[in-house]
Amino acid sequence: MISEVSFKLGGLEDLPAMIKVGAQLFDHDLKEPRAREFLSDPRHHIVLAYFENGIIGMASGVHYVHPDKDPQLFINEVGVIEEYQNKGIGRQLVKSLCEHGKTLRCTEAWLGVATDNIPARRAYKAALGKEEKEPFVLVNFK
Repeated sequence: MISEVSFKLGGLEDLPAMIKVGAQLFDHDLKEPRAREFLSDPRHHIVLAYFENGIIGMASGVHYVHPDKDPQLFINEVGVIEEYQNKGIGRQLVKSLCEHGKTLRCTEAWLGVATDNIPARRAYKAALGKEEKEPFVLVNFK
């Protein structure tokens, strides 16, 4: 089935399809003004997986620079609609987003994943990601 799935860098033309899939794929229904802002921002990126006429997966990220580092790509979210999981789609989404990062001269891509999210960790490993040996602590500010 993966050969029938197409992967593309998302743009404003994809907004109707993104809104349609909504919380079936994203954490929540899309907020159209925020989605437009995201898609219009040159530092924000989303790769979409289409099957037949709809979106079945996505990987989003942001590339950034720092005074002492080359550009890096932070992979923010990866999702595949449940019925399409375990078919290599998540792996290809991550690979496609990382390839796009290379075109932006990013020297590294990274993400955080919960230790008990075994399916995601398998997908990231299959996409040639390497887990760090040392765990890290997530600090959240409200």
